[in-house]
Amino acid sequence: MPSGFLVLNITAVVALQLSTAVYISNSRWLTIVLVSYFFGAFCNHNLFLAIHELSHNLACSSPFYNRLLGIFANLPVGIPMSVTFQKYHLEHHRYQGVEGMDMDIPSYAEGRIVTNTALKVLWVLFQLFFYALRPLFLNPKPPGVWEFGNLVAQLTLDGALVYYTGWKALAYLILSTFLGGGMHPVAGHFISEHYVFNKGQETYSYYGPLNLLTWNVGYHNEHHDFPRIAGTRLPELKKMAPEFYEGLACHKSWSRVIYQYITDPTVGPFSRMKRKQLKSNSVKAE
Repeated sequence: MPSGFLVLNITAVVALQLSTAVYISNSRWLTIVLVSYFFGAFCNHNLFLAIHELSHNLACSSPFYNRLLGIFANLPVGIPMSVTFQKYHLEHHRYQGVEGMDMDIPSYAEGRIVTNTALKVLWVLFQLFFYALRPLFLNPKPPGVWEFGNLVAQLTLDGALVYYTGWKALAYLILSTFLGGGMHPVAGHFISEHYVFNKGQETYSYYGPLNLLTWNVGYHNEHHDFPRIAGTRLPELKKMAPEFYEGLACHKSWSRVIYQYITDPTVGPFSRMKRKQLKSNSVKAE
């Protein structure tokens, strides 16, 4: 069920972020950091989750055009990731919770090391790096033509920004990505979606106002049930089938999720439902 609104939104946010990067390029570093956290982080996270929508081919009927749009949406993120993200994200849906396949699950090393409040704070601050590096160690995939195109487009944009406006413009974009993926309200969805806060429930939805900026990614049970329905239509889906979702535990605040994850000693990287893949390609829950 493609949603043409994605194209218009992505174009507007890309233009807004690149314009802001150029405008702010002569500002003080403190100003750049503050604008990155309180404004740019929301914009780049909106684009990151638009890329999530595009990974399910929800903007155009052709995967080719969805990938092109994903590379375009990737530009203000500062680091090429849209094509690679699609590969691993679709496996997250197909093999949810399967060790060695679902790269959304923290590694064994992360679980053994991140065992107290201080280390959980560091893990949350740098969780984007864990998401980016985890697949390289646990499930590496050879890059293809699309990854090369993603890289060339990103390096071209980054190089042009540095050449014409200086390093601060690029720093603004990368800070917007990094800060928006760490100790930031919108980043709470990374933890809220599949970390087990209620025994026996694997996936959790969030129905708060930040969905307006994040393509309703908070409707996560609904999304996993119907990944080919655009995020803009998930609230309608919930209304159509309330008997399937209203009885489930859900989160009220992504900020509170981050706080609870950090301060609750019973919750950590190991708080995930895991499965082992059997030889028949079926999975066994643990």
